[in-house]
Amino acid sequence: MDAEVIVVGAGPTGLLLAGDLAAAGRSVVLLERRPPGLSNLTRALAVHARTLEYLDARGLADELIDRGRRVSRPRGIAGIELDLTGLRTRFPFLLVTPQYEVERLLERRARKAGVDIRYGTGAIGVEQDPAAVTVRVRRAGSPGDGGNGDGGDGGGATEDALRARWVVGTDGHRSTVREAIGLPFPGQTFPASLVLADVRLADPPPGPVRADARDNAFALVASFGDGRYRVVGWDPRNEVPEDTPVDLDELREITRRVLGTDFGMRDAEWLSRLRSEERQVPTYRVGRVFLAGDAAHVHSPAGGQGMNTGLQDAGNLSWKLVAALEGRPGAGDLLDTYDTERHPIGALALRSSGALLRAALLRPAPARAVRDLVVRLFAGTPALRDRGLGQVTGIGLGYRAERGAHPLVGRRAPDLAWAGGSSGGSSGTADGPSRLYEALRAGRFVLVTPAGEASPFAGTPDADRVRHVQWANPQRRTALLIRPDAHVAGVTEARAPARRAEELRAALTRRGGAG
Repeated sequence: MDAEVIVVGAGPTGLLLAGDLAAAGRSVVLLERRPPGLSNLTRALAVHARTLEYLDARGLADELIDRGRRVSRPRGIAGIELDLTGLRTRFPFLLVTPQYEVERLLERRARKAGVDIRYGTGAIGVEQDPAAVTVRVRRAGSPGDGGNGDGGDGGGATEDALRARWVVGTDGHRSTVREAIGLPFPGQTFPASLVLADVRLADPPPGPVRADARDNAFALVASFGDGRYRVVGWDPRNEVPEDTPVDLDELREITRRVLGTDFGMRDAEWLSRLRSEERQVPTYRVGRVFLAGDAAHVHSPAGGQGMNTGLQDAGNLSWKLVAALEGRPGAGDLLDTYDTERHPIGALALRSSGALLRAALLRPAPARAVRDLVVRLFAGTPALRDRGLGQVTGIGLGYRAERGAHPLVGRRAPDLAWAGGSSGGSSGTADGPSRLYEALRAGRFVLVTPAGEASPFAGTPDADRVRHVQWANPQRRTALLIRPDAHVAGVTEARAPARRAEELRAALTRRGGAG
């Protein structure tokens, strides 16, 4: 074997996944068709609260926040202000930062963990048998590689074959891995194209984000916090073929039409035109091959779901692959849950982002008036507003548990605090973690029990998979088993110690690949 896992595509999803696997001591080769060096294209620019929690569980959130700009009250359709400050998370805001900052952080972590990153190497074929997967690769960027980077002139290109126990395709919406395993990518392409640019503004707007829709056109201006802005525009009156070069005057015209000014737009560092697509594969797993991120699902940029959903795919899959590589008896069934858990989330992202884009571009005028009324009613109804914000930010998303499970199973775990923390505390060691997402940085399950209660996993083959902390408040009798991706795996409220231990062990067996 050349590696235990080959990850194809070094965007944010692939970098996070590969870094997780290597941090757990697994051997990983990460292939990227692009030449060495991170892309300076910003592409995605929104990092939501749940993604920041995932990064916090890897010790990366604070550094990324320092490089971005917090937006606590973004404005949406009809000028409605969305107040994120009430979100129950350590990150009650939207972080605006270029995608390459996320990639830079994740690549550094991956390299430090020991990932073998091979730039200029693209997958051209994938074949699997019951024991392993063979990936045929072409080095030096020959045209036709597929994947998510630039090609090259093909000079000196060589081909080779790599073999691994598992392969994950994170190689974008034109995924070579997806095509090689024969999965269709059903969906639709919006007939209209978006125009994007990274620019500087002579007369920038107040606040970090400005967006609106008017006369069947849409414009967004978002600050990266260092004098640069991402500008996005859409107007059917400017409809041209997708390969038509973008002129900054085109974007100026759309912005003036929608926002009343072009803010003195100048010094474009990047210009692009793209068509929004809504597509999803029927399954995220075929044998020993998995898909994640844009290789599995693509959707409209509305709501900023793309990169965030992909990173959360990676966080769900990585610990399950680790369990399989460790030979845990129930790991086969555990790997199947990647598809059953993440496919519905991807479908939800397609529906919600598509609805947002269609609402922003609605016509004619009477329909837009009705839309604005509905948006105001939605924003003014706390239950609906909170549910919508929970979906967009990710903190309201969870996974469906089996019939009869405790209602908390599958839910997102909040950042529980202990050792004198605000949520009741734990009697952990003085130099240990003081809250859940710090404890999760070891990549293991976390068991939270009442003070003085022993771990039911001590002395078992699963002892090394579970970190044990204790509530400091003796009145708290509930014990929680938290998955490495910060979702609840098990809950017990039983009084009898033997029953409590039995329920927690059963939770790890059923939902953690134990045997």
